[in-house]
Parts: sequence; structure tokens; C-alpha cells
Amino acid sequence: MPRAFTNDFSWSKSRHEKLQECSRAYYFYYYRSWGGWGAGAPSDVRELYLLKKLGNRFTWAGSMVHDAIRDALLDWRAGLKVDPAKVEARALTTMREDFRFSRGKSYRTQKGRKAFGGLVEHEYDEPISDEAWKQNAETVRSALGWFFQSRWPELARGLKSTQWLEVDAGADFSTFTLEGVKVFAIPDFAYVDAEGSPVVVDWKTGKVREGYDEQVLGYALYVSQRYRLPLEKVRASLVYLNDGVEHQVQVDENAVAGFKERFAESVARMRGLLADPATNTPKDESAFPQTEDASTCARCVFRRPCGREAAVRAA
Repeated sequence: MPRAFTNDFSWSKSRHEKLQECSRAYYFYYYRSWGGWGAGAPSDVRELYLLKKLGNRFTWAGSMVHDAIRDALLDWRAGLKVDPAKVEARALTTMREDFRFSRGKSYRTQKGRKAFGGLVEHEYDEPISDEAWKQNAETVRSALGWFFQSRWPELARGLKSTQWLEVDAGADFSTFTLEGVKVFAIPDFAYVDAEGSPVVVDWKTGKVREGYDEQVLGYALYVSQRYRLPLEKVRASLVYLNDGVEHQVQVDENAVAGFKERFAESVARMRGLLADPATNTPKDESAFPQTEDASTCARCVFRRPCGREAAVRAA
């Protein structure tokens, strides 16, 4: 028999950030929308699930770049040749198809490609200029252009089969346990360098912001535990593709201790919102108040069920 889906408690950096931004959005995303994929689900739950799957134009561009680089790395790992021009063309063609699918709100009536659920800008009829959409495509073109001219393709092609660890393996694979909690940590690229040190890499299409170091520290812990490698040997790198900048993240005793302390505080707050921690059953919706930050609402996919859509439009 297939394993039944259960909404088990887990932790990830994105889950932590969702709760930091707005506890109501956190409740909708991780609890109230659960089961919304089923035909027999209540209409409000199905609506929340549909909204949950929407991205925005910035995360969409980032995912297109990540997918293109992942596919290139996997081809190099298999010993295949990669044509950068074809990679870019394929990404931009997919974006045009996604755009038409989303603009027509076809995600409400049919399935698109698995990794794309539509864009929040189209769902809420946001007045985005053509120039802004073109800039989105330019972000993808620029990031891929820098990547293929950087040191990374040569490095990847030069790795022996035993040096490859992972290439964006996905949520079904990239988890580990920390203090009894299931943690999702999905490095974009992980390998062992010529000196025998494991390296985790995270590609970024946006600007430098607080919290990214914390994310790759989690990746370092994951790689150390999964592959039974000494944590003190793990190196971590943030690569800002559109700025052409590589940032080495310190993985040492103090950094890891700080991560674990903040992780414990985050888990405690999440568990404090549960009526029954054993079954991951949340408290009533009233225990998850809305944020008062209008700018957060303006970015949120749940602004309509939250009753904030009119306020966002007025602002």
C-alpha cells in the first residue's frame, strides 16, 4: 500500500522566515492548506493550496536559473557536453510559455509544468510594466551568462565521479535530523575538492541579504551528517550570479553553535503554536495573528483570504 501523507513537523529556513514575516501566512501555508490538492477538500482549503503554489516574478527568475544550472551540472556529471547558448534559449522559451500560462490564469483550470504554479502578479492583476517583465528575463540571461564564463563549469567538468556529492537533489532526499527534528536542507551543489574537503554551494540571483549565511550553515550540517564527513572540514560558498561575487561562509565551532541556538529558539516558537505537538496539530487560527506590516501583505499570496486585498490595492 502507498504511504499515507501526513503533515509531520519539520524545520527549514524558509519555514522559519515565513513565521517571522507573518504567523497567519505561516498557518495558511503549512496547516490550513494541507490536503488542498484533493478533489474532496473544502473549497477554502483548495483555494489556499492553489495560492500557496504561486510564485512571484523574482523567485520565478531564480528558479529558472537554478534549474538551468542544475541540468548543466548533471550533464557534466554524466560526461555530456553543454551548449550555453542552448541552455539560455531553453530557459527563455520556458519563461515565455510560463508567462502565457500564468497571464491567462490557466493554473486555475489545468496543470502546467510541475515546477510552476503561476505568478502572484497575475493572480492579483498587479500593474507590472512590460519593461519590468523584460528585466526579469534579463536577470536570467545575465546570471547564466556569468555562470558559464566563471570558474564553475571547468571545475565541474574536472571532478571525478567519486568527488560528486549532490546536485539539487530535492526535498525527498535532502533532509537530516537535528535535535530530534527533521530538517530540510537542499544544497544547489555539493562536491569534494582536490584537498578532500567537502564543499557546499548555493547560487543566488538576488542581492546579498541577511540570513543567507545561516542557510548554508544548515547545508554544511546536512552534508556532514549525511556523508559522515567531519564538519570542521566542510567549506560553504554563496555565489551571487548577477553580481559575479563569491562569498565564503565561515563554518566553525562558534558559527555552528550560533546556528543551533537560533534553530532551537525557532523550533520552540513553532511548537508553541501547536495544540498537539505529537500530531503536529495547530492551535486555532486566532493564535496566528496577521502582520501589521502592509509591505509584507503586498508581497503575500494570501492577501485575499486574509481580507487584505483591498488595502493593498489602495496602498
